Amino acid sequence: MVASEAVPYAKTGGLADVVGALAAALRGRGMEVAVVLPRYRCVAREGLACVQDSLAVWLAAGSLHDVSIWRAVHGEVPYYFIDCPPLYDRDGLYGDPADFPDNPERFAVFCQATLALVRDHWRPDVLHCHDWQTALVPIYIRTRLAADPSFMGLKILLTIHNLGYQGIFPKDALARVGLGQSLFRPDALEFYGRVNLLKGGIQYADALTTVSPTYAKEIQEPELGFGLDDLLRARGDALHGLLNGADYSHWNPETGPYQAAHYSAEDLSGKRLCKADLLKEFGFPTEDLELPLLGMVSRLDSQKGFDLIEEVAEELAAEDCRIVILGSGDPKYQAMLRDWAKANPGRIAVRIAYDNRVAHQIEAGADMFLMPSRYEPCGLNQIYSLRYGTVPVVRATGGLADTVDETTGFKFRDYTGEALLEAVRQALAAYQDRAGWTERMRRGMAQDFSWNASAARYAALYESLTG
Repeated sequence: MVASEAVPYAKTGGLADVVGALAAALRGRGMEVAVVLPRYRCVAREGLACVQDSLAVWLAAGSLHDVSIWRAVHGEVPYYFIDCPPLYDRDGLYGDPADFPDNPERFAVFCQATLALVRDHWRPDVLHCHDWQTALVPIYIRTRLAADPSFMGLKILLTIHNLGYQGIFPKDALARVGLGQSLFRPDALEFYGRVNLLKGGIQYADALTTVSPTYAKEIQEPELGFGLDDLLRARGDALHGLLNGADYSHWNPETGPYQAAHYSAEDLSGKRLCKADLLKEFGFPTEDLELPLLGMVSRLDSQKGFDLIEEVAEELAAEDCRIVILGSGDPKYQAMLRDWAKANPGRIAVRIAYDNRVAHQIEAGADMFLMPSRYEPCGLNQIYSLRYGTVPVVRATGGLADTVDETTGFKFRDYTGEALLEAVRQALAAYQDRAGWTERMRRGMAQDFSWNASAARYAALYESLTG
């Protein structure tokens, strides 16, 4: 597996969770699997074993990078780290708030060094690449390394976690990553006058996956195809929608961390204690315990539906419920949420942060979990919510449509504030039927979206690629 992040070493989002958990699940099935990552500043060199202390990586003429390769083992899975301090020893993985201007070079060196690792140290049957940061792997193998016998017969799978991020750069990026101008054409890497690395990866990989069956269909349509829908339709036979799994060892109401009490589908009494703890965490009085409590944990972005929340903020605040939100992201939505909470004290509470402890508290203590996403390739929080008996209220898109049904949650289809408000009101009305609500909670808690099932689907795909 080739990825720009993976737990427990480096994380900015769900990609890291997927790579780390899938690798462990595949190893649990008896498969040989290794993960390759850049050695960012957050990955200490102490405890790593040196695999190769000096590797020369050339990009353009005169562009030489001295790289070393290191190794560690986590949970029986070997992790290899591509080390080049001038490129990776920085605050942040990709740049914060703006992307690093040399990201094309940073991930080109990563991909080339990964191919050296494959050639000289660890030969797999399948290279499983994740997102645009690794898309140069199939591009290099099928172009500049096409005659290299080291890579003959090697199958390449590319997973698209979010098509909204494609690695689009100016035309000169082609030379900067060591590729010829002959690839600047519509059937290769050219994209409206720029270079699109993900497009090249889609062109040259043997197979493609994305992270839910519905999202695999959605990205072949103009609305969510982000300009690549024609190409994805052309490669439709090679595109598979494989649902992500959830790591129930970390997200489980019976054993999970940061909970005031543990509980199960058979004994839900602990959830009331978790709700009381969550209310206290956000400064609500204990008498609010009888009111429905809605929670959100999210990146603050228009993709996540915060424009819809802004549209109906006044109406939502007027409902007989309490709302808690944890997240960070777009300053516009951070300011909007702060203002919303300030205007509705005692009804709305917002915390602008990334906080794993509070995220677990919200999953365990809320009655409902809100995910009104404009698009959602898979989504994990709705899966966690189902396991915690925290009923999801979601827009029917991508993985949200695949994991939540009318018996376990509430869905709306139109991307409008009115549709969101109606779904919330349906959930609030259903909450008044306590016996029916408890049954809905238990149906959700019985769903199995573990990585065991997802890993089996990936294993079958690997085997079909290798014959």
